Amino acid sequence: MPKLKTRRGVAKRIKVTSKGKLKRSHAFKSHILTKKTSKRKRNLRQNGLVNKADEKRIKRMLGL
Repeated sequence: MPKLKTRRGVAKRIKVTSKGKLKRSHAFKSHILTKKTSKRKRNLRQNGLVNKADEKRIKRMLGL
């Protein structure tokens, strides 16, 4: 069976941590920021982890 190709769009958005978890950034942080509260924008700056339900599918997309 041939090697899986990496989906480049996913690779640019998601990084793998040393323990194998998938790190991602939050959406809704690029524009129309004036109507969002400071607290909301501050919380969007923090990185999140990919949901356990999606982990297997995204790892396959990354070719892992």
